[in-house]
Amino acid sequence: MIRRWREIERWIENSASVSRTSSYPTLPLSELLIKRHETVQVDGALGDWQAITIKFSGEVLLRERTEAFKGAMFAAYPGDLVFSKIDARNGALGLIPSGIPKAVVTSEYPVFTPKADRLLASYLHHLLRADHFKADLQRKASGTSGRKRVTPEDFLSVEVPTPTLEEQDALIAAYTAALTRAAQLEQEAEIIERAGRQAFEAALGVAPPPPLPDRPVFVARFKDVDRWSHEGILRSALGREIATSDVLTEPLGDALLEVRHGCSKGPSKKATMLQVLKISAVTKGSLDLDECKFIADESTLRKQFSLKAGDILMCRTNGTLAYVGMSALVETDIDGMIFPDKIIRVRPNLDRIKSKFLWRLLQVPAVRCQIEAASRTAVGNFAIGGKDIKALNVPLPKTDEQEALVQALSDKVADAQAKRTEAAALRQSAWAAFESALFTPTEESTP
Repeated sequence: MIRRWREIERWIENSASVSRTSSYPTLPLSELLIKRHETVQVDGALGDWQAITIKFSGEVLLRERTEAFKGAMFAAYPGDLVFSKIDARNGALGLIPSGIPKAVVTSEYPVFTPKADRLLASYLHHLLRADHFKADLQRKASGTSGRKRVTPEDFLSVEVPTPTLEEQDALIAAYTAALTRAAQLEQEAEIIERAGRQAFEAALGVAPPPPLPDRPVFVARFKDVDRWSHEGILRSALGREIATSDVLTEPLGDALLEVRHGCSKGPSKKATMLQVLKISAVTKGSLDLDECKFIADESTLRKQFSLKAGDILMCRTNGTLAYVGMSALVETDIDGMIFPDKIIRVRPNLDRIKSKFLWRLLQVPAVRCQIEAASRTAVGNFAIGGKDIKALNVPLPKTDEQEALVQALSDKVADAQAKRTEAAALRQSAWAAFESALFTPTEESTP
């Protein structure tokens, strides 16, 4: 059997190839697109023309460049299809958006205009993202492995399903309707979860203070400097409290058994039987055990920095203030893993405060406000210490009330998550339906 050189893939004989069938007519892009070759002479500034770049996601954005542009470039207008010869196989192809009325590109970015009587822009936009199209385009790339390119001629030779304009409109309408419904579900989820958190805060009788003005503090008395916290100084200067509360509060330290900083030993370059969490394991507000590294397996480390059910892990330091003090709940005993010095382990006195209640409480805006106000800065990072955590003023209802409040909030969070899961599944199924409507892959073995 004789094959064209470009059709030989990975030099494997008897490999499986994939053929595709479609219920719609298929045509090469050469019959659906018109090449635009409009030269724009540039000498330094672009004037009202705008240079663009194309992400692997297909998003077309304005290009940031400080050097002057020189020589011939080429025009592209909203609705035009543009691709990068070297990165098209990675997804760098898309349509010029309406927000960029006059784009210019180099010769490395071929420009095509879709035939209005054959292709809808919305259909073409989604077709370019389809897996089958990207796979066909990758097979057209030629050259060495590190510098494979897609030529305009090879691009135009790709065959695509071409429904009628009415059928294209119907496909996009069905997909768009599913996305709209998914967005609605996500909005409902946000409302449900926000209401649950507000009810949790209202039951505790706490509310965050008014936001601080966005202005620097130029002069402060040394006695007013609370660990060099700008927020603390500004709040003190304005006479504002950290948080308001309708119930009695007390120092969190009165309800804790231990506040401990993590292990300062560096990670191991080799795999061991012991792992240490990364700081990113807790910054999202829940524990991510995949965010970890190996560390020397020593019994003293296992004993001192163990993770037990009910522990609360808090981010001690971070370059982003919003992450400082973010907490995660350890729900079960975790063997073979410890926590680093950038994380603080808090062990509650369960007779005074329940673990899940403490975890939720640390994420309440009124408490977050205290944490951020107590944070000090050093070498570009914000940080808190064990004393700051113990000094947090928090409401401490009876433990049975704590459990009831946490359960009510957890139910709302679960309801919200169910809607988000439904939205994600809807998006996935809608896209799968769009692709399957165009192509049905059939595996055939090559003799």
